[in-house]
Amino acid sequence: MKTLAFAAVTAIALLAGEPARAQDADPQLLSISCAGCHGTSGHSPGAIPSIYGRSAASIAESLRAFRDGKQSATVMNRIAKGYTDTEIDTVAREISTHWKD
Repeated sequence: MKTLAFAAVTAIALLAGEPARAQDADPQLLSISCAGCHGTSGHSPGAIPSIYGRSAASIAESLRAFRDGKQSATVMNRIAKGYTDTEIDTVAREISTHWKD
């Protein structure tokens, strides 16, 4: 679990330190930080909601709501503020198509 948390923190630091251009963003790099809280393949190990099985449209809608202040959260609203619309669409597609058992 510590390794997963370290990977998530490292990914966030990399994204914050040197922002990628949205059109060049690596979908796996954008989505790796999600696993730190939402669990491997989107299966949350605790109180944080699982995102496994959600459609790209549903994930993107949620991320935009967090980013735009329409959905309150403890952490997610701060994380989502760092994503452009293109990055949100990219990470949503990555999670919905590749995070499977």
